[in-house]
Amino acid sequence: MNVGVVGNPRYGGLAAILSGMAARAPGLGISYYTEPELAPLWDRPVPPIGIGNLDALLTLGGDGTLLRGARALAGKPVPVLGVNLGRVGFLTACTRAELDQALTRLSMKDFVIEPRLALDTEIQGAQGNRFTLAAALNDVTVHKAGVARMIQLRVQVDGQDVGPYSADGLIIATPTGSTAYSLSAGGPIIAPDVEAMVITPICAHTLAVRPLVIPSSSTIRILPLRGSSEDLLVSVDGQQAMTVGPGDAIELKKARHEVQLVRFELRSYFGRLRDSLRWGDLAERDPAP
Repeated sequence: MNVGVVGNPRYGGLAAILSGMAARAPGLGISYYTEPELAPLWDRPVPPIGIGNLDALLTLGGDGTLLRGARALAGKPVPVLGVNLGRVGFLTACTRAELDQALTRLSMKDFVIEPRLALDTEIQGAQGNRFTLAAALNDVTVHKAGVARMIQLRVQVDGQDVGPYSADGLIIATPTGSTAYSLSAGGPIIAPDVEAMVITPICAHTLAVRPLVIPSSSTIRILPLRGSSEDLLVSVDGQQAMTVGPGDAIELKKARHEVQLVRFELRSYFGRLRDSLRWGDLAERDPAP
């Protein structure tokens, strides 16, 4: 089994984790391929990732590392096993303490796939040029570079005008991303098997603008209004950004390929939701007299 490894070098003890993984690899029938940034941390030579020949992708870090790894797959149907090395890992499948068992089950293909919707984004230039961004597993955000300032955008869904948005920014989130930036901005939580997207304004400048849930089959078109196209950025999963110029349009639609997340247990989404968000947690309250 060919397994690519993506990791966050800032996590302490990562070199020791990689050393342990390498020592167990022959017995599990695993051949590792590493992203270049991790090459100095291995205690033996490991070839660079060739995305085309991977049977699985292992991400060592948190949700941000998993998002980066998923984008690197560029839509290829490779199962992604996220290992949480930090505090919050809503998308990851196991913790550092569970890694040995997870690798054993991965090598035996003893897991299930949880497909997740992703977003494709295209910047359509005023001169007819087009540029496609990497697929977003969480969200695509339109906002100002530098300091937070109000922007004005016109939003269309399947060619129909939703109307103008005056806000600090706009988030278009998948169900996966509904528990990330969109949730912080007041958006709803959408279960991952719901075929939908949500348009969430950031600090809307009118109470009449609310988050809007639309079918995942929709095409969203965003047009910066006059005076709002300077220093405007489009960010993918909060990690990659591209500048939008005057007259440009932003078009978003459901990606052709889903992201395949590895799961080892049939634990419900709502169970993970309760644990990660401490849903309805009253443990810190004083008991009633």
